[in-house]
Amino acid sequence: MSETSANSSRMNVEQEGDVVIIELKDRKILEEMSIMQIGEQLNAMVAKSESPKVIIDFTQVAHMSSSALGILITLHKRIREKRGQLRLCCIQSAIYEIFVITRLNEIFSICQSRQEALGELT
Repeated sequence: MSETSANSSRMNVEQEGDVVIIELKDRKILEEMSIMQIGEQLNAMVAKSESPKVIIDFTQVAHMSSSALGILITLHKRIREKRGQLRLCCIQSAIYEIFVITRLNEIFSICQSRQEALGELT
């Protein structure tokens, strides 16, 4: 199904057409080192693309810290600066509540499924 894929200990990365799909593998994204690694990997991927189209899949993630949200906000800003698009998908209800409380659901485009996110970007 995917054209290319690259994996790290923190995420699975697939390429589908011109869309990069990143599936976060950690159940809990709470430790500062983990968050920094994820942030560096995401920023490196965005830096490589002229106009990135990125989907971040949260299927595995049950808990995440405010620092992880900060990484997402920075990533969103960098993607917008390059006239790219970002979609978040498969966010569990406990995490989605945090997006609502912080009003980040008004900033991010959040999709129910990976297919819905792909449909919006292709």
